[in-house]
Amino acid sequence: MGSLLYTIIIGAVIGVLARFFKPGADPMGWILTIVLGIVGAYIGRWLYPAGGPLGFVVSIICAVVLLFLYELVRKKTSRPA
Repeated sequence: MGSLLYTIIIGAVIGVLARFFKPGADPMGWILTIVLGIVGAYIGRWLYPAGGPLGFVVSIICAVVLLFLYELVRKKTSRPA
């Protein structure tokens, strides 16, 4: 159970930092921010398995890229009223 809580906390930190570093408004809730951070962390861990501070930075960069992709998909699927 501890590893699940750790994953959620690290995902939240990475998601919030990704939203902080990416310019512009991001209209998403805190659950989606945590999910974005968790997925970014897993992709970052896959790209740079050594971990440490550089692994954390790679995870944040991956989350920022995912945030750009999320906005791209969201804009394409939303239709004007």
